[in-house]
Amino acid sequence: MFMCRAVVCAFLVCLLALGQSSAHTHHLHNAQKEREADGARSPRDHGHYVDGQHNTEFDHEAILGSTKDAEEYDQLPASESKRRLEILLLKMDRNNDKQIERKELHSWILRSFRMLSEEESAERMDEVDEDEDGYVTWSEYISETYGITDPDDQTLLEKEDQAEEQRLLREDRQLFNAADKNIDGRLDDREFLAFTHPEEHPDMLPVVLQQTLDEKDTNNDGVIDFQEFVGDKGKEQDREWLLTEKDKFDHEHDKDGNGILDRNEILAWVVPTNEDIAEDEVDHLFGAADDDGDDLLSFLEILDHHDVFVGSEATDYGDHLHNLDRFEDEL
Repeated sequence: MFMCRAVVCAFLVCLLALGQSSAHTHHLHNAQKEREADGARSPRDHGHYVDGQHNTEFDHEAILGSTKDAEEYDQLPASESKRRLEILLLKMDRNNDKQIERKELHSWILRSFRMLSEEESAERMDEVDEDEDGYVTWSEYISETYGITDPDDQTLLEKEDQAEEQRLLREDRQLFNAADKNIDGRLDDREFLAFTHPEEHPDMLPVVLQQTLDEKDTNNDGVIDFQEFVGDKGKEQDREWLLTEKDKFDHEHDKDGNGILDRNEILAWVVPTNEDIAEDEVDHLFGAADDDGDDLLSFLEILDHHDVFVGSEATDYGDHLHNLDRFEDEL
């Protein structure tokens, strides 16, 4: 008995230690602000394909607009999943013709993306708002995110191995100030949403642009050439990697082909566009459910493929269990 209790205690201590070590991991709770390999912010669909494998959770969240709801739907029997999905289809069907057009699905997915950002931001705010007054101060944010308890301490993050955190802290301060529209030193829920998802708020884009220039534009000419694009990482990579990045630079980012990225091209590179992501998701869902190939999704087609759109138990297994329990009770 004593040994079992000791093992359990040791396990709980390990969990506590892990929780403490991860509590101050920068942007742990906000995948949108994580960076791609080239420095761009991760797009909304960054997890749609993992190691070449399709992630159906992205499809479900794109329809439901909530990670929590998507998890709930995964546990539902098929009959209940279909019932709830049909209610959503009535809202999605703007012209009430019992069919979902591409533009209707596209608009719905963009709506879901906004709802997902709001859900993510609200969850993050609950974690950071230590005094639960409905606002996040800078002190609260850096305490929870970086483990900094005294924002006036000038010796913070001065070690060489903390250079990356110094940059992130500086950028966060810039974004915090930009999001604080009424300059009262704290962020309400709408301001905090702009702070956690600056790429989705036009007022925040100038700050994002300037931060990219500060990081990449080494000769301070206001544009980014290929050498600045790859940065120091380019010195460590082989020729094949450089050729791949040069092809990406020339054909994806340098729209006018003049060998440099101007401010508009920089923003197009570092800020993900939900419009294009939503369009790709529409193509994906139509490809999965448009059985008659008429470029329209009937309610029946969507309900027949409900597992693609919202997820659920593969069969009415939950209903079968309920019926089995009732049958045993009758016996």
